[in-house]
Amino acid sequence: MGSALPLGIAWPESNLIPALLGHDQSFHAYVHIPFCEVRCGYCDFNTYTAKEIGGVSQSDFHESIIREIQVSANVMRQSGYPSKSLKTIFFGGGTPSLFSSKQIGAILNSLESEFGFSDAIEITTEANPESTSPDYLRELSELGVNRLSLGAQSFDASVLETLDRKHDPARVAPLVQSAKSLCMDTSIDLIYGAPGESLDSWKQTVERALSLGSGHISAYSLIVEPGTKLARQIRSGELAQTDEDLDAEKYVFADRAFTDAGLDLYEFSNWGKPSAHNQAYWRSQNWWGYGPGAHSHLSGNRFWNVKHPLTYQNRVTESTAVAGLEYIDKRTHLEERLMLELRTSAGIPMETISELAINPELLASCQDNGELMVIDGNLVVTDKGRLFVDRIVLQLLTN
Repeated sequence: MGSALPLGIAWPESNLIPALLGHDQSFHAYVHIPFCEVRCGYCDFNTYTAKEIGGVSQSDFHESIIREIQVSANVMRQSGYPSKSLKTIFFGGGTPSLFSSKQIGAILNSLESEFGFSDAIEITTEANPESTSPDYLRELSELGVNRLSLGAQSFDASVLETLDRKHDPARVAPLVQSAKSLCMDTSIDLIYGAPGESLDSWKQTVERALSLGSGHISAYSLIVEPGTKLARQIRSGELAQTDEDLDAEKYVFADRAFTDAGLDLYEFSNWGKPSAHNQAYWRSQNWWGYGPGAHSHLSGNRFWNVKHPLTYQNRVTESTAVAGLEYIDKRTHLEERLMLELRTSAGIPMETISELAINPELLASCQDNGELMVIDGNLVVTDKGRLFVDRIVLQLLTN
């Protein structure tokens, strides 16, 4: 069920959301499907198994999401946002592949009806190997889904067991090949740093992932979130502590292997053909997040939905499902740009650094010690600095 929502102010009774940062942003949609067959031990996302959602029917839950899509379109029109076609749609979760293709299709039809689709729209769905089949991928492709993000996580069965993942690693390759045969872009999602995972195990996972010929790979370091089963297992001594130094070695190996294979880094955890949807987040574009606990951003307005599926259904039937809202001032917006854009290979324009009034001596020091450099007018983190980017951002903003 994830961590608690942030605090915020109430949604305005007027239903009007002013464009605090203007109307230059592109528009995107995130759809959160909150259902999972089994809760993974490390997961802190807003997800629910069948036993946890009494009174909620998965088979018609898409109808509530469609209702929110209609509400969002009215809010944007009434607030004076210019009509903009959707550039990307991302189905995340939870496990989106637990929705039938008919449910996915109904949501896509609603989004297209309310907003329209750009000519080159990217439509991604996450999927778990155990709940996906070649026939299901074909049905999604016929609906316009053109990108598959497959949650492989590891190709080591013992690591998958530690993570409470239930699929057979052998299921991944046929699904990737099926997606490619349908002309879908593919992404392999990996996690490194599970308790007990050796460097050799991780190397084999990287090599197996590369052998699939996917055009994109994401690799994220495992974060042990408080309150999860994994955190309790580590605290009790049932599982070993994670090792930050070993994780750094794993990251360096993966970066070198992916780059050597022709998958260029474009964000610290992502290699290959860039995801237009992810880039929208990193560049602070506009998106509406649909579904329980989903977060949205509209021109300096950040808001988030109530978390529980039943509460969400009840709220969205009456009006909006938003639980809280915050307004982002210009300074906060610039600071968030620094945090996000420094994670990308393109970096952040020096003009933005000037607007932030960052201490020039500190900036020079970071350049002298090889953590930052300026390329084509942008401040970019070096290979060395990547391992310490959070600390670098904190230093730049507090000194």
